[in-house]
Amino acid sequence: MTAGARRPAGVHWFLPTNGDARGIVGSAHAKEAHGGTGVSGLRAPTVEYLGEVARAADRLGYDAVLTPTGTWCEDAWLTTAALVQQTRRLRFLVALRPGLVSPTLAAQMAATLQRFAGARVLLNVVTGGDEVEMRRFGDHLDHDERYDRTAEFLRVLRGVWSVGTPGGPESFDHAGRHYRIEGARQLAAPDPVPEIWFGGSSDAALPVAAEHADVYLTWGEPPDQARRKIERVRELAAERGRTLRFGVRLHVLTRDRSADAWAVAQRWLDELTPEQVAGAQRVLTTSGSVGQRRMAALHDGGRLAAGGDARDLEVHPGLWAGVGLVRGGAGTALVGSHEEIADLVAEYHDAGFDEFVLSGYPHLEEAYWFAEGVRPLLDARGVTAPAGQDARPQAAPGAN
Repeated sequence: MTAGARRPAGVHWFLPTNGDARGIVGSAHAKEAHGGTGVSGLRAPTVEYLGEVARAADRLGYDAVLTPTGTWCEDAWLTTAALVQQTRRLRFLVALRPGLVSPTLAAQMAATLQRFAGARVLLNVVTGGDEVEMRRFGDHLDHDERYDRTAEFLRVLRGVWSVGTPGGPESFDHAGRHYRIEGARQLAAPDPVPEIWFGGSSDAALPVAAEHADVYLTWGEPPDQARRKIERVRELAAERGRTLRFGVRLHVLTRDRSADAWAVAQRWLDELTPEQVAGAQRVLTTSGSVGQRRMAALHDGGRLAAGGDARDLEVHPGLWAGVGLVRGGAGTALVGSHEEIADLVAEYHDAGFDEFVLSGYPHLEEAYWFAEGVRPLLDARGVTAPAGQDARPQAAPGAN
């Protein structure tokens, strides 16, 4: 299947709600890998700066921005509420953790935000793979139990959204292992119902994605490896009579010349000390997340590390695993010239990916590098549609 034969992909950006920087350390999510100490962003995540990033993404034609969740991030709901009025057409992919809020309240919050945002809200459901962080928030379920709870959370969420819709119930009741809901109601159903984006690489996670997600989102493993993962999710969804879209979360470092991009990657690597890498890996390797372990395997648990050649961390042509040396979560970056990045995005698109959630350091400048250097090439190939032409199907009011 060629890229041109598939529906154009969506391109999204990222809000650095933990601060921003010109390198890996000091940027969003790096604090998590360092236990919250010794790291500070060069640009604080103020509403003014995050507004700059959001307005740039809006102006440059990105479809949405991901508002992340975690200890070292500003709250995703409040951040989105503060920024949505500063943008015109940009959507917000709001991350939420099922264990930290009741599904009925989450349904209400999402419906309110959807109305106030003018139908520009998507939800990124983050089950959570790090037991240390989950206990920090008072969540003591083990890994597989968290995914079981997520499935139940999503059943309740959609059940509440169905109340009062044509053919829907007048109220919603639920009695399950994790939730007991009696007589749930809502002011009005969100219109449209927010899409559910969901990630997870474990055997416990994939059936949840197949049953409940609209978009399965995974971190940026090499294209063939990532393709095999989403094919399994596609099979599980087909068994349930469902189809999904697939998204990939990647960083990007693109320049007019490939050598210039790799020179920046080398500078990022040179700025890391062995102690920083070792300290980050001690934190990251204790995570219960299967996806995190898959990221760590790409750089051999940090052994392909600081002080070397950036190209030693190239795990697929143009795919660099150096970010994951000190950053939890998405640990790979597309690195190269605009043409090389366009080739690699097209390769992921051919592998079955419909949505690209990108970020870069700093997020403001890199949003321009990609939008002005790579996006026109992708539009010309039909991998993406020209900015503002959303080729994806829109959910009907009250749809599941």
